[in-house]
Amino acid sequence: MAALGTIRGPTIPQADRAATLARCRWDDVRDGDTFARMSDLTLYRDEFWISPYVFSCDVALREKGLAYDEVSVALQRAEQRTEVFASGSVTARVPALRHGDFVVAESSAIVEYLEEAFPETPRVLPTDVRERARARQVMSWIRSDDTLPIRQERSSATMFYERTDAVLSADGARAATKLLEVTTRLLAHGGEHIGARWSIADADLAFMLQRLIMNGAVVPERVRAYVERVWQRPTVQVFVQRERPAYVAY
Repeated sequence: MAALGTIRGPTIPQADRAATLARCRWDDVRDGDTFARMSDLTLYRDEFWISPYVFSCDVALREKGLAYDEVSVALQRAEQRTEVFASGSVTARVPALRHGDFVVAESSAIVEYLEEAFPETPRVLPTDVRERARARQVMSWIRSDDTLPIRQERSSATMFYERTDAVLSADGARAATKLLEVTTRLLAHGGEHIGARWSIADADLAFMLQRLIMNGAVVPERVRAYVERVWQRPTVQVFVQRERPAYVAY
């Protein structure tokens, strides 16, 4: 497995964050009174490190051993809607990745871009065409309306901050049941991962399942073992073990 990527992200003073984002160029960021030149790759991420989509990109970058900078965007203050961020990212969403003078947003697009822009690095999607299609299917499905009730009722904040004991709604329960059914089908071949080897789709699926497991859901032992195995991957643990500021809901 590739060595972990280097992070050299500057800290932006909280009081000046919105103004800073409005002033900065995509290749510069203000840190106090000086401008710090960034590396060729910069990941723009949520301030609390709880976004499943930032998670996917962060893990992919680390699996590939790519050095990168990171800049936090305070979603609770709608910093992603500032003109400079929106114009650069196009969709005004986090995460976004800057590579030189090119910026792309949406986590799946970022992962695909990294695969094609850095073909000499370890792959995070399967090389086999059918397994790669399956991985893409899983990643697309996780981001679909099928899992929306889980994302709403078991937010990622409950994974890294305060757990919830709220009972799932009927829609949430149906979504949870389907999630477990889909996972069981994906693992029916008896292997340790969705495909023959680990891929970023495993990380995404494990993250979705942890929304349930961390909040006390009872899941089949095979599913639990799968999630625990993926969750202990070093690149995943770097994200899980990060120091996080006090949470502000958004």
